[in-house]
Amino acid sequence: MAGPSTHLLARRVYDSLQAASCPLLPGLDLREADTMLQLLCSPSELRSSILAWIFSSIVPSFVSKAVSVKNPDVLTKEMAAVGEELMLCRKDDFDLIRGNTSPLRQLCFLEQLLTLISDTAKPCGSGEALLSELFADENLPHLRQMLEPALNPWPVNIRALHKSSRSPYKPRKEAGDVAALLQKTQSELEQLQSKCDFLHSQQKSPSFCASSLRLAAGDLQQLMTTFCPVYESNLKAHCSREPPSFSTGTDIFQRVLQLLQACNTELEMLSQVPEASACLEEEVKQLQTQPRYWSHGEKLTLADQLKEFNRRIGVLLYQISPEQAPPSPDKTDKQV
Repeated sequence: MAGPSTHLLARRVYDSLQAASCPLLPGLDLREADTMLQLLCSPSELRSSILAWIFSSIVPSFVSKAVSVKNPDVLTKEMAAVGEELMLCRKDDFDLIRGNTSPLRQLCFLEQLLTLISDTAKPCGSGEALLSELFADENLPHLRQMLEPALNPWPVNIRALHKSSRSPYKPRKEAGDVAALLQKTQSELEQLQSKCDFLHSQQKSPSFCASSLRLAAGDLQQLMTTFCPVYESNLKAHCSREPPSFSTGTDIFQRVLQLLQACNTELEMLSQVPEASACLEEEVKQLQTQPRYWSHGEKLTLADQLKEFNRRIGVLLYQISPEQAPPSPDKTDKQV
């Protein structure tokens, strides 16, 4: 249910539409805030037409689209695209364009659009509007400060306290301490200013005149007028591009971590290869230089093993044929 603040905002938006001379409002004569809220925040053909008129008033090139497009969905997409260019909504925010979101959000969106209408409706050909703003009473102090800058960073309340310390009346002790501190700081600032040669090298800014300021405002307005077609022809296509989207998943980080762990394992294995190779080489050398065999629990060389085989063969032959004497150990050694 809409609250009092929403009703006030709806009345303010409706008054802004009347002030902008919306051609769709005459004949309605809405006086209650509830009826205004229903008109501005409920999906209807009249609301879509009002929104299309607002976009056409802000972007003149949108008029042809609003007239030629007959499909409501296509028109909604076109208005959402223009809203994205104005940085007021997303390109796919169709519910906001149709009126299916909360009333507060719709009213804020409409109020921002109507603010842009008031900005584009101001006359800017001769720069008179800019001059009137510059010479307004509330802007004159800022204008003088801009044209004749001074090194005076103290706030208004401290400056008033500093001036009161110079009055003939004796201030309180706290005010005297603050005044002494201000005086000391002021002297330090003056010394610092005396060391800034570039401030003395420049001539003092002359007092401004209306003709010079009018000329500057005209030049500024001419530059702004020249920039609009340049933006439409060259820059608009680049500014309307969607920003690149980056995946928020963590799969790639997990894969990188697994690859790094596998790489560390391979590096550890490679670091152990030289040591294992040296041990293996030592074992091979020992086997090549001292080949040994086991027989009956004793460690024998190859020559001793051959002697033992010859002895056994001789004993076997002697048992078969006793006339053959077993070979002597000397002959066996010679044969070996």
